Amino acid sequence: MRVLIKGQRTIGVITKLDLMDEGTDAREILENKLLPLRRGYIGVVNRSQKDIDGKKDITAAIAAERKFFCPTQKTLNQQLTNHIRDTLPGLRAKLQSQLLSIEKEVEEYKHFRPDDPSRKTKALLQMVQQFSVDFEKRIEGSGDQIDTYELSGGARINRIFHERFPFELVKMEFDEKELRKEISYAIKNIHGIRTGLFTPDLAFEAIVKKQIQKLKGPTLKCIDMVVSELTSTIRKCSEKLAQYPMLREEMERIVTQYIRDREGRTKDQVLLLIDIELSYMNTNHEDFIGFANAQQRSNQVKKKAPGTQVIRKGWLTINNIGIMKGGAKEYWFVLTAESLSWYKDDEEKEKKYMLPVDNLKLRDVEKGFMSSKHIFALFNTEQRNVYKDYRQLELACESQEDVDGWKASFLRAGVYPERKDKVRVTCLFFSFVPGLCCECAVKQLSADVPSFSPPVTHGPTGAP
Repeated sequence: MRVLIKGQRTIGVITKLDLMDEGTDAREILENKLLPLRRGYIGVVNRSQKDIDGKKDITAAIAAERKFFCPTQKTLNQQLTNHIRDTLPGLRAKLQSQLLSIEKEVEEYKHFRPDDPSRKTKALLQMVQQFSVDFEKRIEGSGDQIDTYELSGGARINRIFHERFPFELVKMEFDEKELRKEISYAIKNIHGIRTGLFTPDLAFEAIVKKQIQKLKGPTLKCIDMVVSELTSTIRKCSEKLAQYPMLREEMERIVTQYIRDREGRTKDQVLLLIDIELSYMNTNHEDFIGFANAQQRSNQVKKKAPGTQVIRKGWLTINNIGIMKGGAKEYWFVLTAESLSWYKDDEEKEKKYMLPVDNLKLRDVEKGFMSSKHIFALFNTEQRNVYKDYRQLELACESQEDVDGWKASFLRAGVYPERKDKVRVTCLFFSFVPGLCCECAVKQLSADVPSFSPPVTHGPTGAP
């Protein structure tokens, strides 16, 4: 039995009363005492087994049922009458309100002129306002039409900031031989005719500033990608104006021009921030590699770092499994700060393998002739097998965007792309310090900060 929550239209029907055993009855139910309903209950009696055994004919049975249901029909009619009487005033008020609204609209159309400029202006403003609302919803992610097939709008911009931009920073490379020459020339030119005993600060600043200037390329590229995504969002939002091609074209032109103007200001501001960092380097900052408490702070950060934090989950295909061993297979991968695990499916019940991320690097792999997927590989820097008897683990994605996303996630786990140069700027710089060879400098720096990395420079505010 299905009962409405408020019970305003629920009438209970008790069937098969003729099959009840002798000495039993359904009086409490029919009197609405056992399970009370607002409209009560109605019992139904059909041709019983006793009537069949007594050879009661169908005509008499139909007559008995009609006699039984006559009071029931009266009850239902009374219920319907009461319901109409209760709801009619509200229905009448609603119809009158709708009638007044329609009459008002009809009155407006009596004086309608197709060439009325005020009506055209009103329609134009409504379309412009709707375009603005749609654009804001696509960026903020609160639209009524959610795309379930691909990322769009604000989600793509978020990916640019948190995945593409960090990956572009890590991709920056330098020529080790050329950098050694620059460091040597800088130190010698600053010493002039004198033979220096210590490495001058000016040489350090001159070399590091050149590296900081390289940040301009990735940051400007990040701005270009965001502007491109905003432009694409504008085109999608203007699709509703397809029946007004001239209005659509002008709308796209005005908004795009505004974004281009803001693009120039944004690039100027970003370049200004980099120039501020170049103007003064705070080597007394706790993030700087030569800071006195760098060792202690590094240990504290390591203790606080959650090793089991899940960085990314998703489907990937292991691409380099031979046909004799089953061929390429798709698994559900889970990347944490310490390991890469894969499971049979996204329920994460049957784990297939867990790979520690220590000593792992990334490298690009060219697509096969018959393959449409995009591939990257993980390999061990100590020339060990990564997975079973495989030197590298090739992972395939459906799109290049997925590959870039996974690469950015691996960066957060400490897995960096393969680089040709193995010596960082700090190591190269200190290799020119008299009495301290490059190897000793590396050992000294590693002793100060176990997670040896390039020096972080800071502007006057101390912000990285």
